[in-house]
Amino acid sequence: MSEKTACQRYESQVRSYCREFPVVFQRAGGPYMWDVAGRRYVDLLCGAGALNYGHNDPHISAALRDYLLSGGPVTSLDLYTVAKSRFVDRFVDVVLRPRGMDHVVQFPGPAGTLAVEAAIKLARKVTGRTNVVAFSGGFHGASLGSLALSSSPLLRRAAGTPLGAATILPYDDGSPAALEVLERMLQDRGGIDPPAALVVETVQGEGGLNAASAAWLSGVQRLARESGALFVVDDIQAGCGRTGSFFSFDGSDLRPDVVCLSKSLSGLGLPMAMVLIRRQLDAWQPGEHNGTFRGNNLAFVTAEAALDHWTDSGFLAHVDRLGAEVGGSLRELADAEPDGGARVAGRGLMSGLRFDRPGRADQLKRRLFARGVIAETSGGGQVLKFFPALTMTVAQWRETADLVGDAMTARRRPAAVLGA
Repeated sequence: MSEKTACQRYESQVRSYCREFPVVFQRAGGPYMWDVAGRRYVDLLCGAGALNYGHNDPHISAALRDYLLSGGPVTSLDLYTVAKSRFVDRFVDVVLRPRGMDHVVQFPGPAGTLAVEAAIKLARKVTGRTNVVAFSGGFHGASLGSLALSSSPLLRRAAGTPLGAATILPYDDGSPAALEVLERMLQDRGGIDPPAALVVETVQGEGGLNAASAAWLSGVQRLARESGALFVVDDIQAGCGRTGSFFSFDGSDLRPDVVCLSKSLSGLGLPMAMVLIRRQLDAWQPGEHNGTFRGNNLAFVTAEAALDHWTDSGFLAHVDRLGAEVGGSLRELADAEPDGGARVAGRGLMSGLRFDRPGRADQLKRRLFARGVIAETSGGGQVLKFFPALTMTVAQWRETADLVGDAMTARRRPAAVLGA
């Protein structure tokens, strides 16, 4: 039985990405994957943001191999280990201390949704309140607490139970109205319970690469402070360099009470999540929130190695240049779309194209796959989403952008040539 047949026969119907990209992958390296037939694909899905450094980054992979050969513990609950201690020290030195962030770290388990669950649970404990405010278009996870903050109708229906203790308000739409609605709702006449937390993504990955303005985000932070709520930034998809800097809020006036991280935190796609908590808000009692796999030492090792990139001036300069190159390419591609029917969405290396014509993004996703490019859609299928590896070369991106341009103009060619 082939690999594909086995999965189709025995794996649950819930599988999704394999339906969109129905080949069997055998190996991967950098920005590429290869299927069992030897065909190469440019991976702009990047594990939904879990592979910011590409596949099998040599430096990170070497650290993992060395650790496995050393016989170090693989899982350890929350016991002290050399691997965890080294990661925490390195994270404080490279990420927290230079930003003046006096946050403690919590390891809630292997998934981003667990980071959000821990954040909102802590906020409720600290404030004594229940309600949590989130924003339209947001996605924070598929477990029940974080799902209550998420907008996806498909996922919310699948919960099979009422999702309460959350209020979803309008995300930034570029007008003063969104912030005015939030301010009005948080006042006594707004009709909602005082919130324990305001939870926000600075750039919404699943919601369609909506990028909030600095003014709106600053306003959300101010209103959180004024209302006595915790200000929580979900940086699970937008963080770890995806928008160009380690945190998506770097360079702004945002000082989150809590930050949720996961996805590319381990650097190699190993499951890992972390909650950053302002020290004075660390109200947990020992063992009050736990999880069996919160001590993934393999992920600690690779996460420590990944941080070496953020002390490399050459890497930082490359990320800036690649981000500028991606932005320039997407503007050219949008300008080439007939009738002005496309706009650039997102920020940095978390960008894409938003199309006016229904079905256009999905059409291009299929055409790109036929040309050896893997990219997904978001925002209800309106946005074609590009997550290039931060380590992708400019030449590799330009080659990829040419394939995108070819797919966008292919409708003018005979269908037999397209394979679409």
